[in-house]
Amino acid sequence: MNTNLFDSFFLGGFECSTHRRPDGRRLDLVHATRHDELAAQDYQLLQRHGIRTARDGLRWHLVEAAPGRYDFSSAIPMFRAARDTRMQVIWDLWHYGWPDHLDIFSAAFVDGFVAFAREAAKHISDHADQPLISPINEISFFSWAGGEGGIFNPFAHHRGDEMKRQLVRASVQAIAAMREINPAIRICQVDPIINVVPRTQSAEDVHNAEAYRMSQFEAWDMLLGRAQPELGGREDTIDAIGVNYYIHNQFVWGGGLIVPSDPRYRHVSEMLQETYGRYRRPIFVAETGIEDETRPAWLRYMAAEVFAAMAAGVPVEGICLYPIVNHPGWDDDRHCHNGMFDYADDRGDRAVYEPLAAEMARLTANASSLMAGVDGIAELDALETSALDWAAHVMEERTEESRTEESRS
Repeated sequence: MNTNLFDSFFLGGFECSTHRRPDGRRLDLVHATRHDELAAQDYQLLQRHGIRTARDGLRWHLVEAAPGRYDFSSAIPMFRAARDTRMQVIWDLWHYGWPDHLDIFSAAFVDGFVAFAREAAKHISDHADQPLISPINEISFFSWAGGEGGIFNPFAHHRGDEMKRQLVRASVQAIAAMREINPAIRICQVDPIINVVPRTQSAEDVHNAEAYRMSQFEAWDMLLGRAQPELGGREDTIDAIGVNYYIHNQFVWGGGLIVPSDPRYRHVSEMLQETYGRYRRPIFVAETGIEDETRPAWLRYMAAEVFAAMAAGVPVEGICLYPIVNHPGWDDDRHCHNGMFDYADDRGDRAVYEPLAAEMARLTANASSLMAGVDGIAELDALETSALDWAAHVMEERTEESRTEESRS
């Protein structure tokens, strides 16, 4: 099954975060999952399950270990693996990490990222005719996490707006530089979609909740030049909108999360329609997933919402299971069972989580039918909805535990 933008409706995303933890340790999930050495095998594994498009990432801190000196030896084997296996890849240039010699708030950071992006475009274009690139992953989320909430490097507070402008400026200039190298490059801009409801019906709470909800669109608006045009945004900075959606993306302003059974929980299909209505760009779910036994039910839920959006006229190009491979927890190294495939054994083979693989195969057939004009997909039953509610609370507890550990580090 082919779509306009991607080679398959379901995509697989390889976790590629490289930021520094509060204790100073740098993450490298590409290496921790052995995806760097097993890229060709991993791509072939995805293809055996009908996945022919992947999200993957470069590691800037390895490429530019010394200022202005670029060594792509960590990336070239992955570029070659994608080319040789004919795997279509969306390459993340920046997934939270950057070289230690750069201050993310400085002008030198923008210049440094632009120069890195230019060099990356050369190498990627050597291996793909029409590359798909995500310049800076989750500008809005990272601006909150690293510039406002103080939970990601550089652990700043009250600098979220400054961070967002900085990352938009870097992204816009990098896109221009990359298109000088290869005008055929297509740009995917990825950020979460959220829903925020007021804790009371007071005018102040209603205003604050809606203002926070609308902030999800700020980075996209800036990139397109619709807000703060002095940053250089232009309409050609986005070819496709990638939306990330997890079970904790709906919450009460100043309160806790909203679980799927809550009547205040908003249909993801409506959120997709709203996002598409604002930007009129091809759209895809760039990240979605959950841990443990609820993985098949979550995928079924998300697919039902995506198919409903498609039936309403939204050109959803695909759903990316993220991560596609289990990985160590960012803060505690625990074995996160959130992918379709597990850690590699001594031979490089990865066990398959069969319930999720079977669900994806069934949904792939349903997606084909929907595109052919046949409606209908089985919705979740009450037991499955209850399981997702439970999973939401588990994820919230794990998030709070990890943040508590961070604050102690």
